[in-house]
Amino acid sequence: MSQTVRPSSVFEAVRTPFHLRTEDGIDLIGEVAAPIGGSKGGILSLHPLPTAGGMMDSHVYKKAANRLPAMAGITVVRFNTRGTTSEAGTSTGEFDNGRSERFDVEAMLRYCFNDLKLENVWVTGWSFGTDLALQHAKDPRHKGLILLSPPLRTTTNEQLEYWTTVPRPITALVPELDDYLKPDAARERFSIIPTMKIIAVDGAKHLWIGEPSVHRVLSEINSIVTGADAPLPVEF
Repeated sequence: MSQTVRPSSVFEAVRTPFHLRTEDGIDLIGEVAAPIGGSKGGILSLHPLPTAGGMMDSHVYKKAANRLPAMAGITVVRFNTRGTTSEAGTSTGEFDNGRSERFDVEAMLRYCFNDLKLENVWVTGWSFGTDLALQHAKDPRHKGLILLSPPLRTTTNEQLEYWTTVPRPITALVPELDDYLKPDAARERFSIIPTMKIIAVDGAKHLWIGEPSVHRVLSEINSIVTGADAPLPVEF
């Protein structure tokens, strides 16, 4: 019997905690939430700014892990960047404002492909995580980037130009009421990448608070990863 999807909904998945060592000796902690059956694809989730409370359990990603494996057949890989704490524990090392976090992103991409053997992997960044994706997610095996509320806080124009040299799609979901980069400003800043898709989300804010905003984000992720042409159901 189906039920209304609520913020607290948790559906079936194979949930596996992990520890992973980076090239510079940092111990990352995280969790993989995989479908019970075959996976249609995966997302590597790069979380918001840890100095502002961002972590692997930031609500959009926690809800993605609770819903997408069962509802969409998508594997959700979450982890804490260096120096970041969540209920699962603390990754060692110290926050480095996106610089040394390069080793975290590279290690996680290798883990997705070499250890988990995932296919059709998309790197999904939210806020601070979008800067990590744009600057460091250069492993040629992933399919592209999904950016949520990109502030372009530390990413330079030169770093954006890299994405004009590789044939991988980038989609940015930009809230109408974002505190840092609203849709018109995002279109201007990202004009360096002419193939990039900007989706303005009416009524949404930077943190995607509220079930309508979460539903829109997860539906767009599902569409990009699996090719689904309809939003996720509101009952499951």
